[in-house]
Amino acid sequence: MMYDELQSNSKSWLFFVKSSFVCALVAMAAGIIFSPAELMVKGYLGVCALFLVSTTITLSKTMRDEHEQSRLVHKISEARTQQLIKEFGEAA
Repeated sequence: MMYDELQSNSKSWLFFVKSSFVCALVAMAAGIIFSPAELMVKGYLGVCALFLVSTTITLSKTMRDEHEQSRLVHKISEARTQQLIKEFGEAA
């Protein structure tokens, strides 16, 4: 059944990933805020950090979408092969 093939992350893993993300953001923000630099430099570092987070999320989503699409194409190809084998077996 198709539902048996669905993979799910555990709640503890989701908590770990989300809390790690929040800790990294807080540490980065604290490092920028408490750095002995001018406000313009802090602003630049803050914008760059937000851009890096945004592009990381976009990259990971795109890679996941590509992986899911390739799995779907493989399943469709496998189903077609099975159908051809079945039809060939019936014709023989």
